[in-house]
Amino acid sequence: MNLDQMAAGLMRILPPERAHALAFAMLKRFGRTRRQRDAHGKLAVNLFGLSFANPVGLAAGFDKNAEAIDGLLNLGFGSIEVGTVTPRPQSGNPRPRLFRLTSDRAIINRMGFNNDGHEAIAQRLEERRGRGGLVGVNIGANRDQEDPAADYVAGIRRFAQHASWLTINISSPNTPGLRGLQEAGTFDRLLGRCLEAREAVPSPRRVPLLVKIAPDLTEKQLASLIETSVDMGVSGLIISNTTIARPPLKARRLAQEKGGLSGLPLFNPSTAMLARARQLAGPKLPLIGVGGIHDAHSAWAKLVAGADLVQVYTGFVFEGPRFAQRIKAGLSEELDKRNFSAISDARGIETARWAAAWPPQD
Repeated sequence: MNLDQMAAGLMRILPPERAHALAFAMLKRFGRTRRQRDAHGKLAVNLFGLSFANPVGLAAGFDKNAEAIDGLLNLGFGSIEVGTVTPRPQSGNPRPRLFRLTSDRAIINRMGFNNDGHEAIAQRLEERRGRGGLVGVNIGANRDQEDPAADYVAGIRRFAQHASWLTINISSPNTPGLRGLQEAGTFDRLLGRCLEAREAVPSPRRVPLLVKIAPDLTEKQLASLIETSVDMGVSGLIISNTTIARPPLKARRLAQEKGGLSGLPLFNPSTAMLARARQLAGPKLPLIGVGGIHDAHSAWAKLVAGADLVQVYTGFVFEGPRFAQRIKAGLSEELDKRNFSAISDARGIETARWAAAWPPQD
């Protein structure tokens, strides 16, 4: 039995959160092994002034508390995003709050930003300083914070010197009122405070500041958000978070659970939105594609739709430890097939085709 088969077997037997905890115990042990050098030279990406060995990153939500960064990097990811992190520790929503829809290759979660808080996570990042690897920090607001912008400012101040980049998460559906921060006017004010906080941090480098958005925006909302992001100088957008929409699903009982849906059902709408965002933003704004990546073909689709990098989460849960390695091998094959010299050559070559499917039809 190989690693992927073992992981799949445990996932079927154990409840989701218990399986996740066991996976972390294994990843911590794997973090003590020597990281292998990435053999796919054509997959390197230079973005935000950073050198990514490959474009396949792990999205926020898997390693919420920065506990298994080295083990995850050793699996072949080009970057890891930890969090979402809030200033004060919080336990999140009551259990059960994580549901596997195996027949749909999907997950519904309503975790609610459960995490150990700024200080504990900053200490873990400080302890691994010098070990290498690109690690972003996804920041959020505590559930009971009356001024959410203050929590994002606190996150920028606390992690600017620890993170390869920072991501402002205003798109989780599991914190009441959070998605309202994407609205015109509110978003402008939030972004202004965050950018001001970043400029005030004494640091040898200006940390890239990204925004993670929801897949449930209208065309008008998306256009407004992108216009503001470009005008105010956001470093990039992550498209997208989980969806509150419920397309037809095979697991009908679990489909009724509240929370954000991720995985295969999110692939088409999130990729179409990504392509439309590329059209609206133009070629300069970096975009990271997330949502429904389950193999090399779907990762390639995100890139040709307009992404500079991709991030995975649910596909990794279902496909196992060698997921990143298989995607990289498949991407390299695609480049060779087309005689492309670098993965960046593929960016946006099918934007128009994918954007034609936006917005999704009811």
